[in-house]
Amino acid sequence: MQPDSTADSRSIRLEKLQQLRDQGASPYPYSFQSTHTIQELRDQADAPLADATPVSLAGRLMAVRGKGKAIFANIQAAHERLQVYVRKDEVGEESFEVFNLCDLGDFVGLQGVMMRTQTGELTLRANRLEVLSKAIRSMPVPKVKEVAGERVVYDEVKDKEFRYRQRYVDLALNAEVAQVFRQRSLIFQTVRTYLLEQQFLEVETPTLQSVYGGANATPFVTRHKALGIDFYLRISNELFLKRLVIGGFDRVFEFIKNFRNEGIDRTHNPEFSALEFYQAYADYHDMMRHCESIFERCALAVHGSTQFEFEGTTIDVKAPWPRLTMLEAIEQFARISFTTLSDEEVQALLAAKGWHLDGSFSRGRAMQLIFEESCESQLVQPTFITDYPKESSPLCKQHRQNPELIERFEAYVMGWEVANAYSELNDPIRQRQLMEEQVERGRGGEAETHPLDEDFLRAMEYGMPPMGGIGIGMDRMVMLLTGQNNIRDVILFPTLRPEQFGE
Repeated sequence: MQPDSTADSRSIRLEKLQQLRDQGASPYPYSFQSTHTIQELRDQADAPLADATPVSLAGRLMAVRGKGKAIFANIQAAHERLQVYVRKDEVGEESFEVFNLCDLGDFVGLQGVMMRTQTGELTLRANRLEVLSKAIRSMPVPKVKEVAGERVVYDEVKDKEFRYRQRYVDLALNAEVAQVFRQRSLIFQTVRTYLLEQQFLEVETPTLQSVYGGANATPFVTRHKALGIDFYLRISNELFLKRLVIGGFDRVFEFIKNFRNEGIDRTHNPEFSALEFYQAYADYHDMMRHCESIFERCALAVHGSTQFEFEGTTIDVKAPWPRLTMLEAIEQFARISFTTLSDEEVQALLAAKGWHLDGSFSRGRAMQLIFEESCESQLVQPTFITDYPKESSPLCKQHRQNPELIERFEAYVMGWEVANAYSELNDPIRQRQLMEEQVERGRGGEAETHPLDEDFLRAMEYGMPPMGGIGIGMDRMVMLLTGQNNIRDVILFPTLRPEQFGE
């Protein structure tokens, strides 16, 4: 058996598959019972070595060394590798011939006992083996060596397009990629545990919605044939979660997939993961405390500390985070005293900077645009930006001191918005007015506005308690905590143009 080379082809592997069948071997058996994981064998090495405990182990063949009657190889299971030693006189001539028909990427099952080589490497000494799955396509398996105790990878597969499209190969070859997704799972579980401790109820809401809402975004449209109507893939679950609070569930949360028909860049994917939760009798100050606690908990789970490195910058998510109003941020980072400018001066500033507002001019929307263009990128350490202009959302309560503002905050880290929260509006008359204004603003040329949701307004008329609500971008949280600067590196199967086959 020789390692794969660039000359290997699918046809050669198909020939080997037929040879296995001709020899009576079953190249795709139904199951295999392992007695240990590779990690367990490492952790318990002394015991299996001392008493020659029989070991059964399955894994993917990743490297082969030697020839003749004795072969060393490496198998991989759960992204951990272990050396195996196969001798013809110990496994038998028939099994040894089967092993010689195996290629890199094949799955094998081995039985034997543990030993250490002369160099001290823990090794499974096989006395029985079988093929569990014959791979008929070669993987670009890189060479991996231990140098001074460090794992060094040669001929690493770095083609991003290949890795995103064929994530299954990416995961099989790159343990560090698999680790990102293990950490992603840990982050989700940590958040869920926190919210359950805080007496929140996990719920599920519709993905197909007849009226989309809860965010300023363009939806995807789909057609239900049986009903003969269009539905929208949700851009947010906010209005459904509020319905549940109206129904008596005082604390609710949901991990969701949102779908927004927008561009793709390093922090945006049309399909993305979010968390939203709502708490009756709370406000946006309570949501800040929850947000800080969640990020702290997740950083501790992943790094064992609230401090971690991201692209050479030390980030510290320990509470409390700084709080700046949007006007304070514009003053501090853009050196613009917005409140002293007339509407004409604001419009002149936008024109001079080349910043464009969709639809008609409003002072509040201009204020938010100036903040986004001038300040966001400078918000490196975790920071809450509070007190947004009233035009920025129709779902938020008016600010207690300034009727031109609303009680909204967004959380920023590394220049990214990672959370958005409100003191939620619960006045049904005012809510209807604001939603109707959104409809008019859409007619006036704004690209993304809220539609009128009559059922939600009806629900509010039955009485909705005061509440705080927050949405957290889970993909961006994972990016931050795992050191990834592209959202595609934290989504297992990111959105791509369809691949063309057979051309």
